[in-house]
Amino acid sequence: MRELIEWLPDGTPYSPRFGDRYRSELGGLAQSREVFLHGCGLPALWAGQPQWRILETGFGLGLNFLVTWQAWKADPSRPRLLHFVSTEAYPAGAVDVLRAAAAHPELLPLAEQLQAQCWGLLPGLHRLVFESGLVLLTLYIGDTRAVLREQAFEADAVYLDGFSPAKNPGMWDIHTLKAVARCCRRGTRIASWTVARSVLDGLAQVGFAVKKKPGLPPKRDNLQGEFNPRWELRRARHATPVQPTTCVVIGAGLAGAAAAASLARRGWQVLVLDAHGTPAGGASGLPAGVLVPHVSPDDSLLSRLSRYGVRATLQQAEALLREGQDWQARGVLERRLDGSIGLPADWPEAGRDWSEVALPAQKTQAGLDAATAACWHHRAGWIKPARLVGALLAQPGIEWRGGVQVARLERSAATGLWTVLDAKAQPLAQAGLVVLAAGYASRLLVDAGLPLQAIRGQMSWGLRQVADESVFPAFPVNGNGSFIPAVPSGGQTMWLAGAGFQRDRDDSEIDPQDQRANLERLQSLLPATAARLAPAFQEGSVQAWAGVRCASPDRLPLVGPVHAGVLPGLWFSTAMGSRGLTFAVLGGELLAAGLHGEPLPLENRMAQALAPQRFLA
Repeated sequence: MRELIEWLPDGTPYSPRFGDRYRSELGGLAQSREVFLHGCGLPALWAGQPQWRILETGFGLGLNFLVTWQAWKADPSRPRLLHFVSTEAYPAGAVDVLRAAAAHPELLPLAEQLQAQCWGLLPGLHRLVFESGLVLLTLYIGDTRAVLREQAFEADAVYLDGFSPAKNPGMWDIHTLKAVARCCRRGTRIASWTVARSVLDGLAQVGFAVKKKPGLPPKRDNLQGEFNPRWELRRARHATPVQPTTCVVIGAGLAGAAAAASLARRGWQVLVLDAHGTPAGGASGLPAGVLVPHVSPDDSLLSRLSRYGVRATLQQAEALLREGQDWQARGVLERRLDGSIGLPADWPEAGRDWSEVALPAQKTQAGLDAATAACWHHRAGWIKPARLVGALLAQPGIEWRGGVQVARLERSAATGLWTVLDAKAQPLAQAGLVVLAAGYASRLLVDAGLPLQAIRGQMSWGLRQVADESVFPAFPVNGNGSFIPAVPSGGQTMWLAGAGFQRDRDDSEIDPQDQRANLERLQSLLPATAARLAPAFQEGSVQAWAGVRCASPDRLPLVGPVHAGVLPGLWFSTAMGSRGLTFAVLGGELLAAGLHGEPLPLENRMAQALAPQRFLA
């Protein structure tokens, strides 16, 4: 539920829900810097670190995040990666986030970037990306104690914030403090503006050593301390992060390129090997694809995962590609042939930032009757996958080598290194980490018994004519198949329709029968458009592209280690199915986060749903 904020005459934001101010009467900037940033020993403590992870209880209007981000930017000794994890039960609107920073001109450019990403904040996790992926804000919408169970990372510092214990006792109770402690390592710093006795006692009970420090007027005292329990921690709470060295990624499609880029941002030297002569030579080479979230009445796991993936891909497209030439996300109409809308009945306002019932005018623009069941996806559009692959592989720290056929992998128990071999048993590369992202071919490189399935797809396309204007929709349409009406291509404009979904077929030969099937799908999706294009299909003048995708039995990707205890240093990022544009970038970030002990880009139970172990004995 979105928080309704009142603004007091002195410009201070106020919460009617809790009857409390968001910041002190003297302003929030000094409080953020002195109480939280400096109270946790920053920026001195993060100097020279590969990453720094901050946990905040109570995002509010984002001021603590903005101040920490600003300090990171200004520090020449800053950590390579800054993770800021924050919880918020009642998120403020994007307009209020910007208004709260307006009094601080030095923060305004950062606040504008934050505001631009504060959309669609449904209950759950949201990964917002800044500074080319080096500053990552993981924003949890929900009760702090509940949402922290869905993360598995060690914070280096904790900002214990929120409305006062008297106004919002649930934020400060022993159960919440236990949830915070589970995310800490010995030595994790903690700071807060409150020195309420109940909070001091609760922190001591869960393992923090805290003390009062001189406060920021008008408060007399603040709280500072560190996680240092009197008892011995029986076992490591979290896996030891891997240190970046050298890595080989096998496969230069969307999954491989995304994994390579995520690892390179964290300091890895990545070699990408592929059998094709050019990047995106396999299933990622289709001329253009639709990027659209999945919807379901129960907001299923697939629906929620798809939103995370769409957001992640759009972030990369905005950073790396040319809008209007390589991608465009101005909305997609989804026609529901089953007569339903597909959205949850209690879809909240934040959900309507993503998808809502299509307007009659939008359906009319697509040549459909106003009574047709359809929904409109605001954050959706088309992308040229090969352009995204090329941009990801062009990131610093990545070397690409094509025309290389990997036949076998061998690991040395003595050195812990993997050797990548060709069909003649000649070594191609050696590294401590290998990522298998070769789609259906991944099954040939490791005897893991994973049930990968080949899924062949064929897309039809042609050049757009002047006469098409009157019958083509003004935007992509998805449903039984898809139709993209206008994609720039070599000075001309192309349209695309498709695509097939043929299980257990691993060839990419053009099939005339699939062309007819694409026309049939188009006839059920957009009858007027299909009637216009039918003669071209029948004459055989419509062009085609075919590729082989890879899927798992449950149609979810495989992202994670392969037999971690048996084959250390071997990871999967594959089986993206027909949603490579949706899942590949998210998969790359999930893989990198798992290796480095970082906050995950999705809930822990979702990460487990993608783990290869779900299919292993």
